[in-house]
Amino acid sequence: MAANSSQPTYFIFPDLVSHCIKYPLNYHSNGDEIANQSIEWLISSCPDLSLEGRRAISNMEAGKLVAFTYPSATSSRLRIIADFMNYFSYFDIICDDIAAREADIKELCDVARKALGYIPTTPTEETRAVVLNLERIASDFWAPFITDAVPGVQQRLKTALEHYFEGIQIQAKSRDTSLSPDLGSYITVRRNTSGHESCIALIEYALDIYLPDRVFEHDSIQELNRWTTNFVALSNDILSYNVEQASGSNHNIIDLLMEYHGHTLQSAVDYVGNLCIQSIEEFDRGRNQLPSWGAEIDAKVTKYVEGLQDWIVGSLHWSFQNDRYLGTDGDEVMRTGIVQLLPRKAHQEKGGEETWSCMVNPRYS
Repeated sequence: MAANSSQPTYFIFPDLVSHCIKYPLNYHSNGDEIANQSIEWLISSCPDLSLEGRRAISNMEAGKLVAFTYPSATSSRLRIIADFMNYFSYFDIICDDIAAREADIKELCDVARKALGYIPTTPTEETRAVVLNLERIASDFWAPFITDAVPGVQQRLKTALEHYFEGIQIQAKSRDTSLSPDLGSYITVRRNTSGHESCIALIEYALDIYLPDRVFEHDSIQELNRWTTNFVALSNDILSYNVEQASGSNHNIIDLLMEYHGHTLQSAVDYVGNLCIQSIEEFDRGRNQLPSWGAEIDAKVTKYVEGLQDWIVGSLHWSFQNDRYLGTDGDEVMRTGIVQLLPRKAHQEKGGEETWSCMVNPRYS
């Protein structure tokens, strides 16, 4: 597409880092080693994964993300969490690779449910190879997880995954039918499609704690969870906007604000940045107003809230330190705030039947 002088060529990333500076940034002492082990496990477990797919999975650096966000976990538990994250990165790539048709996404969700012990499913001939691989590699991390995690944590993770599956099916339906969700609806669905609820569910496992249901389900704890997820999901929308607009994708809150709410690119970015800052402020307010459940439980709650805090600051810094969204410009963007817009790729329709074998997500290539 020819350059248009009336179109922006960059945007200024909001200064979210300074709002997180009060939170200690930690990294697991064995993080790099575990990250490498986990990605080698996934790639070796998927011999049919294309070169592009391998590059996409590697560029996600999910193992380093968990080293930032679960820095106090034991090495053995961090490895299980890293494998979980890489598995769902692989799952996400497959979802994108099949053009996110609602029926196909539902089948993939059922595959994951079966792999994690939810329900039986019968794959079609088209999906058989992918289905069997998803089931096989899931057992590598799920079996030790359910042996090691208390039943309550297992159930919270399963509940969180159900919300994720529900969210990506709603997202697929939106793409299929060109639905235009309003801002509130988008944020609600985005909390689910981010998959972050499952990341929160793993905090207790990482820290070897368990909050009783009456504590975990208390409004004050659930609000902290929501503000954390809002920050992670919405900051991710800003970070991913550049590569998404370059690939022609427009399922992002920034696109929604520009198309339906009269924003320019920069004002949309600023609006979402303010929502992120509000999330941090509300998180801090909420943690300072937590009730007491007695010394023993309060100590666990303190650890849990610090785990949420690790996700806020760790996920943000991880985003600047890998190539997934900002390429090699992460340090420069953190310093100047300037994000140069990538040129849009020529849009090409896929010919013939969709394939489940290449497993490539263009926005990660």
